[in-house]
Amino acid sequence: MSILAELKNRFAPVLRDLTDDAPHVPELLDMIRPAQDPKFGDYQANFAMPLKARLNRPPREIAQEAVDRVDVSDICEPPEIAGPGFINLRIKDTWLVDRLGGALGDERLGIETVGSPRTFVVDYSAPNVAKPMHVGHIRSTVIGDSICRTLRFLGHRVVSDNHIGDWGTQFGMIIYGYKHFLDAKAYEEDAVTELARLYKLVRKILDYWDGKQKLPAGDQKIAELETAVATVKQKVEDAAGDKKAEKKAGKELRRAEAQLADAKKGQAELVEKIEDFESSPQQLALATEHAEIGQFVLEETAKLHADDPENIELWKTFMPACREEIERVYGRLDIKFDYEYGESFYHDRLAPVVEAFKTEGLAEESDGAQCVFFDEFDTPMIIQKRDGAFLYATTDLATIQYRLETWQPDAILYVVDHRQSEHFGKLFAAARQWLADDEQFKDLELTHVKFGTVLGEDGRPFKTRAGDTVGLEGLLDEAVARALKVVSENDDRKPEGAEFSDDDRQTISETVGIAALKYADLSQNRESDYVFSYDKMLALNGNTATYMQYAYARVRNIFAKGNVDIQSIKGVDAAVALGEPAERALTLELLKFADALESVVSDYRPNQLTSYLFDLADRYSTFYQNCPVLKADTEAQRNSRLLLCDLTARTLKQGLALLGISVIEKM
Repeated sequence: MSILAELKNRFAPVLRDLTDDAPHVPELLDMIRPAQDPKFGDYQANFAMPLKARLNRPPREIAQEAVDRVDVSDICEPPEIAGPGFINLRIKDTWLVDRLGGALGDERLGIETVGSPRTFVVDYSAPNVAKPMHVGHIRSTVIGDSICRTLRFLGHRVVSDNHIGDWGTQFGMIIYGYKHFLDAKAYEEDAVTELARLYKLVRKILDYWDGKQKLPAGDQKIAELETAVATVKQKVEDAAGDKKAEKKAGKELRRAEAQLADAKKGQAELVEKIEDFESSPQQLALATEHAEIGQFVLEETAKLHADDPENIELWKTFMPACREEIERVYGRLDIKFDYEYGESFYHDRLAPVVEAFKTEGLAEESDGAQCVFFDEFDTPMIIQKRDGAFLYATTDLATIQYRLETWQPDAILYVVDHRQSEHFGKLFAAARQWLADDEQFKDLELTHVKFGTVLGEDGRPFKTRAGDTVGLEGLLDEAVARALKVVSENDDRKPEGAEFSDDDRQTISETVGIAALKYADLSQNRESDYVFSYDKMLALNGNTATYMQYAYARVRNIFAKGNVDIQSIKGVDAAVALGEPAERALTLELLKFADALESVVSDYRPNQLTSYLFDLADRYSTFYQNCPVLKADTEAQRNSRLLLCDLTARTLKQGLALLGISVIEKM
């Protein structure tokens, strides 16, 4: 058990007695946290202040009663009350040493598995197979993988499922493109690249006609907003002299003008896209020839879903090369899945799902489509189009049903872009209506683990200079190439001369570059957008994978220089002494590993682990500078510090492994 969890366990019964309000105790316990400044101890309990109003007593008095009742004498020095009612807690050195002793010879670093394991299904990555993976897939893939690794390490049963897009509308687009625009020679040489070209071409023509259709509505909207602005301007004039009315009208005017400006900007961008498309006579000729492309794509998709022999055969032909392309990228990222059940796997279940919703009165017809309506959403969720084709929502409902039947999970996590929040809100609501009587479903946790967008330095979604979405494999190649430059320059600067061969440099660079890419993503709050920077992610200082790998390699270098056999030191009398502040600080940080892992799984945020590893590497850096290891004053001190070094290296290695990142023995 972690230090923080132990402290919370000790305070829990005290707070239940004090407040007589058990449901609010977890909120109060969450106010026990690591201290921000060592002068206030190691941990602080700050629950006395919010209890002031509830108990109608001074916070210091509440804090004192809590201190009088709680028994932490085996863990902490006598608690101190500071300020308005903060409880400062300092862990006893003897307790730290004892706990650390349990981790020194333990392969799991003293981390216990959970007492009540749960079964998690984690749905992540999910690329469309007929298109090369792009930068947008990196977040779902590495966040989902890290969550799986951490849950497994803590003892939970995890089923990782890559719900690949191998059956949706994009295949209707590709089939239409194949039938009308195929470059047979290009397809023979590189099937995936040609299929991607076909998809982009069809998408471009679809967007052109869609834009042309939207233009009149956009002009009308602008005209309406211009009228609205003129009306509000008159209000402002009429309100002259009445400060309250003038202020209100001014605020309304600013809002109306902002809406007009946004509408004009959107319309201008749409016009620019259309004009750009029409500037190519070849593109315009294709679009004119295929003016009904939108309807034909829907028909090709519907035929595929209806088991049309020609479209099914084309689909089967496309799949092997597409899957091989994706697997190669996963191999470089060291990503593995337990299952890869794509949309096509659930094809036979889709019609029964729709029928069940109709039979149970959960779906109703609207404009020929079958829809599920919700009080909490303005628009319905469509589960079958009027042409008979099914949608992602239908497949997702069938998938939940299958997962319940097959794996009996306690939780299903969807690691998907935040822009899909409404889809998952509707999906979960529909599933709760449909499966309300299913015993397995009643306690099921359904969670959308959402994440933000990868941005370029211009603050917009990360694109190539040509404006295309950045391919994921190209991103990996660039990261490795830049890592090679950093590795080579550092190796060349070594006082005793370079020590790596060209092959060694390439191998190290592959590990360092891909680690840097993963860590740069995982170190962000997953719900935030972040600006992508190769230079920052490969820095040797700061919160980067390279810094962590360097800290690990530094420990390994100590052992190599001293010809240290760490196993011989981990004898019966192996012990750590905390004579220096840096030794104690490092020891305390090592024992917070369990806290960090619990923080990761409490809200599925791997950045809690990266923050911990950065703090640990920082504590180790301070220790390294202030506490000589091989040149320690005594053999006992040397062995103590070597034990700290070993546990630090193993913790860094394990922590990085839970992020899907490998370490380097030499850098």
